[in-house]
Amino acid sequence: MSVERKIIMLVDDNATNLEVGRNTLESLYRVYPIPSGDIFLDLLEHVLPDLVLLDIEMPGMNGYEVIAALKKKPKWKEIPVIFLTARADEGSELKGLSLGAIDYVSKPFSAPLLLKRIENNLQIVEHKKQLQDFNASLENMVAQKTFQVVKLQNSIMNTVADLIEFRDYTTGSHIFRTQKYLKLLLEKTLEEGIYTEELFSWNLEHFISSSPLHDLGKLAISDSILNKPGKLTPEEFEAMKKHVEIGVRAIRKIEENMGGELGGNSFLRHARLIAGGHHEKWDGSGYPLGLQGTDIPLEGRLMAIADVYDALTSVRPYRRPMPTDKARKMIESGSGTHFDPSLAHIFSKVADMFAAVARSESYN
Repeated sequence: MSVERKIIMLVDDNATNLEVGRNTLESLYRVYPIPSGDIFLDLLEHVLPDLVLLDIEMPGMNGYEVIAALKKKPKWKEIPVIFLTARADEGSELKGLSLGAIDYVSKPFSAPLLLKRIENNLQIVEHKKQLQDFNASLENMVAQKTFQVVKLQNSIMNTVADLIEFRDYTTGSHIFRTQKYLKLLLEKTLEEGIYTEELFSWNLEHFISSSPLHDLGKLAISDSILNKPGKLTPEEFEAMKKHVEIGVRAIRKIEENMGGELGGNSFLRHARLIAGGHHEKWDGSGYPLGLQGTDIPLEGRLMAIADVYDALTSVRPYRRPMPTDKARKMIESGSGTHFDPSLAHIFSKVADMFAAVARSESYN
């Protein structure tokens, strides 16, 4: 099977140079002798060459102007150009290369040298194209693998969330409602320009999608405590509080097991900080560490509002759900004690949307 020969365009106003160039190249390439820059640019609308041999000194458009026009158009700018010139000064060569030429050949040229220069530069162009194709293929492969990993990650996380809900059936769809509340809080926080520097450093999708793991530790809590049809005793409450530390240890173990590959994975980091911080309180009276103010990770401060609001407005074995307007007042009254004042202010702006979620997801 014959290989299609590459196209070389030779642009020179000197008819003798065009004839010599064509005779030199036509045994190996399809050669287009072109007498001016204007004709060359017109021809490019119909034929794209693999390489251009371009004279500098031409009437009308000189070589510098021609290559400048080439580089302005996306469909032409990658065409490799070798300058042909009788000039031997360093400044002319530097100008040509700075405009985008890949090589420089002085006239009168040696036929074997010109052929070798063309061969070498075409090989470089071909290798560059192969590398670009490889990179594109690699990027596509990485994108596919990333999609598969995210899909697997979400599938596993949804299964874990289902398990937590199954164990703690008294809370209904708490995990999925709190995820909706978090999204509302996050969007309004960004809109109001609060904590933007920190939030812009996050993978926000990872933050939202990791939130269902905030109660992961409940999988290790006794059924007699987790589903007790009544208020917990002080001892039982202390046992229940352990779910935070258990969840944090479990997520940290996953991070350690992932090692260098995903040890710094933002999905797991957000999950751990949410799990560890969502029962801390702004005034330091929360658990498990008694953190205060901004020492509490922002992930935990955001989840604290979503978590408490859902607890107040959901059915519990020992009480009926609280009306949304009363829950709103309780969140707002906890500003500066239980909750971050800035985030409590943000909550007030989206409280009606919280109430809509609570109503749409409520028990019949």
